[in-house]
Amino acid sequence: MTESSTRILVCDDEATITDFVGFALQKEGYTADIVKSGEEAIEAANNNDYDLFILDIMLPGMDGYELCRRLRTSTDAPVLFLSARDTELDKVVGLEIGGDDYLVKPFGVRELIARVRALLRRGSGTGGSDHNVVTVNGITLDEEAHTASGDKGPIDLTPREFELLASLMKNAGKVVCREDLLRDAWGWEYLTETKTVDTHIKRLRDKISGAGYDSGLVETVRGYGYRFKA
Repeated sequence: MTESSTRILVCDDEATITDFVGFALQKEGYTADIVKSGEEAIEAANNNDYDLFILDIMLPGMDGYELCRRLRTSTDAPVLFLSARDTELDKVVGLEIGGDDYLVKPFGVRELIARVRALLRRGSGTGGSDHNVVTVNGITLDEEAHTASGDKGPIDLTPREFELLASLMKNAGKVVCREDLLRDAWGWEYLTETKTVDTHIKRLRDKISGAGYDSGLVETVRGYGYRFKA
């Protein structure tokens, strides 16, 4: 299955979520169909073959749990739940009724795409892949495992720092502007204050240096943004 032939249905009634998720999926080469209710999702699933469903739990009318139950009568495509609720009970219920994964809002684009790729591989029956693993200048970043390490050992990063490093390393040698880093690391919680990026980049450099690596791998390009040395 190629990314360009992969079709994903996203069901959420919040425009900020669907805009962010739809953009992220399309940027990766997937076809993303967007609907706002469980009824629309059922109709879309009856008319199209989907490789993955991304469902919000708190939907108007039919909620995401009931939608998943109905989809399971006709398809075994993976289901990724989105929810602002992060209790263990919510997650257990979602998985027991046929869901395959559960992503708590807010989330970053890299975490979303890593989950999507993992579910698609599982759904297609293919084994592991190094598609989510990037190695640049002695540091290896595994998006699926959410780890960054090298010959000096692991780099202990917060989720936000990891998202920033992932965005920079996947664009190694290229300048990434602060606005793109905000979108990648903060996702749909898009912030207008770009100085937030500068603060987190400083912390990221400190973590890289503290783990024994060269903090200069993350370069400042004045007036533009940041670049990871290729």
